[in-house]
Amino acid sequence: MNIKKGDKVIVTTGKDKGKSGVVERAYPAMDKVLIGGINIKKVHQRPRRSGEKGQIVEKSAPVHVSNVMLVDGNGKRTRVGKKVIDGKKVRIAKKSGNAI
Repeated sequence: MNIKKGDKVIVTTGKDKGKSGVVERAYPAMDKVLIGGINIKKVHQRPRRSGEKGQIVEKSAPVHVSNVMLVDGNGKRTRVGKKVIDGKKVRIAKKSGNAI
């Protein structure tokens, strides 16, 4: 998976197409990423203590990594490649060739 926590991404498909945000968490086993403010779902929450009411809370749900693209330093979406520079594997933006 080429997208990691802290990367700025843009959504390419679905109801949130065109929106961008920062990856808060990555789930490599499921090939999904959690982006703040994207793919909002309503979750019913049970009362925790007696006398308290249950409530409906809005939460961000994970998005499949194939539905997002990394945003380059220029603000445009780009694919991600890998290159060995000085003995280290580095992610590069395919559009500009800059290291990420």
